[in-house]
Amino acid sequence: MLVGAFLIPYVVALAFEGIPLFHIELAVGQRLRRGSVGVWTAISPYLGGVGLGCFTVSFLVSLYYNTVLTWVLWYLLNSFQHPLPWSACPLDLNRTGLVQECRDSSPVSYFWYRRTLNVSADISDSGPVQWRLLLCLAVSWAVVYLCVIRGIETTGKLRVLQSPRVWLDAATQIFFSLSLAFGGHIAFASYNPPRNNCRRDAVSIALVNSMTSLYASIAVFSVLGFKAASDHGQCLDRNILHLINAFDLPEQSVSRDTYTAALARLNASQPARVAGLPLEACRLEDFLDKSASGTGLAFIVFTEAVLHMPGAPVWAVLFFAMLFSLGLSSMFGNMESIITPLLDLGVMPRRVPKEVLTGLACLLCFLTATCFTLRSGSYWLEIFDQYAAALNLILLAFFEVIGVVYVYGMKRFCDDIAWMTGRRPGFYWRATWKVVSPLLLLTIFVAYTALLASSPPHYKAWNPRYERFPSRQEKPYPGWVLAACALLSFLPTLWVPVVALGQLLARCREKTRDPPQDGRPKPRGGRAC
Repeated sequence: MLVGAFLIPYVVALAFEGIPLFHIELAVGQRLRRGSVGVWTAISPYLGGVGLGCFTVSFLVSLYYNTVLTWVLWYLLNSFQHPLPWSACPLDLNRTGLVQECRDSSPVSYFWYRRTLNVSADISDSGPVQWRLLLCLAVSWAVVYLCVIRGIETTGKLRVLQSPRVWLDAATQIFFSLSLAFGGHIAFASYNPPRNNCRRDAVSIALVNSMTSLYASIAVFSVLGFKAASDHGQCLDRNILHLINAFDLPEQSVSRDTYTAALARLNASQPARVAGLPLEACRLEDFLDKSASGTGLAFIVFTEAVLHMPGAPVWAVLFFAMLFSLGLSSMFGNMESIITPLLDLGVMPRRVPKEVLTGLACLLCFLTATCFTLRSGSYWLEIFDQYAAALNLILLAFFEVIGVVYVYGMKRFCDDIAWMTGRRPGFYWRATWKVVSPLLLLTIFVAYTALLASSPPHYKAWNPRYERFPSRQEKPYPGWVLAACALLSFLPTLWVPVVALGQLLARCREKTRDPPQDGRPKPRGGRAC
């Protein structure tokens, strides 16, 4: 039900946000032949902050995105052994039994939370740097540098639909899937031939991308269903064991299929004894709703699914090698969104080779991302993932549409597209650019901001001492972390008003400094603005 409801906002976001905005980015990049900062400065100096905002978002996303690749690389290296290290619990220090934390959770969860992340129980407990992750992080950034060193030239449905979170998730999925509002497509499109059919590229790439995502979701939800069914069966087995022990029933007298009938019969005859048993609520729908997402999807659910396949190490190597290659290809666009604005801004002299600038950018990203290798690093990565991109991408996309349609001019933009493609944009394009896309983006932003204000942010900690362990303990963020969340939520977008205000003040100073040339008296007080 939730998946079906998600498809509705996904299709709406694709049709009225994704494809129209993708067309805009390809068209302005191809026509103006510049990167993200150069394009928006050329359209209007007051819009230079849009390019800087895209640059900042790309920088922040690259930090935690490559950290995920670090985890993938760690799992890939550990896949070259049999049995896989997450297939069984390790022995304790006395070597007389299994590690308690692993027995209370599962070998897969233990390998992820303790052997890989060595995660702390609280975000305030940063702990030391995990050197194995730091080494993998260095290798990941070295691989990224070697790949991009030469740049592009060589490389309940209605109830659910009322939730702003679902619409933001759908919009964010479109933005990340198509890499919109990052500035990378503008830089890539600047290398296109001037007469390239950018409209055809926008539609075909967006549709193929979405069809590929939907096709891949079949395998994803199959694995999620397998995991939910497996957990549901284990839950029933625990309850059956409680019934057999409490009522002295014969072994195998109660099966998974007959559990519901047996429980109803015992509850009718001896309700007090049944009420005193520690029985769990085993509903398959609950396990489906609790399915892991994000990093847990790859490092918990899929790793457990791999264990059930014949030749598990081979499948593990193939799976994590695929994830690493896919993530690496996404990093190309992110790094292009960083390198091209740096070249546009001229932060280094022209005589400095691009390879040196790329190396310095990768080194800076690596040093900044070391915070994710701390014991609390996974909590901070979740914060970056939730607050650094989603709202900023929505706002930057809104400014992009407004900048092209109402500053650059709809007629002028349509003339440019007609010159490049041979056809003027039809009603669909003009309506979405001028009305639908801006209103939809603004509505999602306002609704989700109100949702955030009404519910204080929290995180789920892995705490072996939690009474309901292995469930993750829900904790509120400390005040200083909330301040960091607020800063990440709007830091990239703040470039837009800051640059616009700076341009306005610069114009005022110029008009105040230079006297009028037409012989008319200068206004009193020097108010040339």
